[in-house]
Amino acid sequence: MPNGIIIIDKPQGWTSMDVCAKLRGMFHEKRVGHAGTLDPMATGVLPVFIGRATRAVEFAAGSDKEYIAGLKLGVVTNTQDTTGEVLEQRPVAAGREDVVRVLSQFTGLIEQLPPMYSAIKINGKKLYELARKGKEVERKPRPVTIHALEILDQAPAQGTDYLIRVACSKGTYVRTLCHDIGQALGCGGCMSSLQRVKAAGFTLADSVTLEAVQAAVDRGEGESLLLPVDCCFAGLPVLVLKTAGAEKKIRNGAALPVRDVPDGEYRVYGMDKTFLALGRAVGGRLTTVKSFFEV
Repeated sequence: MPNGIIIIDKPQGWTSMDVCAKLRGMFHEKRVGHAGTLDPMATGVLPVFIGRATRAVEFAAGSDKEYIAGLKLGVVTNTQDTTGEVLEQRPVAAGREDVVRVLSQFTGLIEQLPPMYSAIKINGKKLYELARKGKEVERKPRPVTIHALEILDQAPAQGTDYLIRVACSKGTYVRTLCHDIGQALGCGGCMSSLQRVKAAGFTLADSVTLEAVQAAVDRGEGESLLLPVDCCFAGLPVLVLKTAGAEKKIRNGAALPVRDVPDGEYRVYGMDKTFLALGRAVGGRLTTVKSFFEV
């Protein structure tokens, strides 16, 4: 029974759910989920969780992300990216120094107004469903954190297209960031490309293509591509249980007395080094936050 994490380099034109459906068929496993939606036009790191590992999705989805995005100045669209309908085209007077100055204004804790073309639900309706019917509803700005924002490259031809690196918190809309940067420059802007290069601690170097997965599955080696679920919690300290009684308590979801264990979260392993659970120690008692052993 497959159980683990696979980092897919998502191809352009696929939804994140398309990728999950494809892997569901490849691995013959119904339990498949992803950590962090990528728009169809976007490519790059999509962590996909298979089998019992799907229990870790909620922890991975809240992680910081990093992207390389195309910023196209002088064009405003209804989707805030180049796949949408052009609403405005304006001349661009801003130079590279102006862009650098404006980028600094969008670093740190900022507020974003979620785009209408997004999967956010308001009164039970997804915004993009309303947008496709020509409707616009009031949205509340949301706080997000931009950890780093810099120019990587500039198009030599007209000089109005830039490649930017964005390191940000969960919930950041990079196309909205491109739109807002364009508004701040007075010429408008949108996103022309998007590649996610980091998510849930995984990078492009950890990723595989769907073609590579299919080839491995055809050879009967598909499961060799799955990473163990505990790598999702690599930053946490390890706690190995010393007795069968202690292991039984954790497997039964009971609290376990742990002397001399500092308060905090731990990766909890059985005596045979099987990853059992994400645990939390408080005041000498270890409780299970989420179990990961196969029942």
